[in-house]
Amino acid sequence: MSPQELPPVEGRPQVQAVRLLRERDQSVATAESLTAGLISASLAEVPGASAVLRGGVVSYAAEVKEALLGVDPELIAARGTVDPDVARAMARGARRACAADWGVSATGAAGPEPHDGKPVGTVYLGIAGPGEVETVLELHLTGDRERIRTESARRALETLVEQLSR
Repeated sequence: MSPQELPPVEGRPQVQAVRLLRERDQSVATAESLTAGLISASLAEVPGASAVLRGGVVSYAAEVKEALLGVDPELIAARGTVDPDVARAMARGARRACAADWGVSATGAAGPEPHDGKPVGTVYLGIAGPGEVETVLELHLTGDRERIRTESARRALETLVEQLSR
């Protein structure tokens, strides 16, 4: 996206997320596969993010999802890493690993080839929050690898904002 295409700063989801987290005195952590840190980097570019961003795990490899995020190896063996339950477990794992109120995760097939039998553009975003708050969003995105990754990060942040606004 060119600077001319970007929404005004206050309308960007990472700005809204940081503001809402600060207002609620809550924190967030990320677990990212296909986005490889784009979600946490987007949050970190917002002034004041250090008050709410606890950390993140780039878990590209299945073994990292298992070891650092506690994703069940049997789940990955049965369904692969591009799966809604894997996204849910990653979000929970980020929350736990970083002692955060909220966990945000992204796993999917960015391309150029399908991944784990899932077509390019298949993405699962997970949100785990206080109490029983859990959301998994399934996306079917189009475009090249960069577009799929950036759109996934943006949609993850928008989903977090939706949850924080409830």
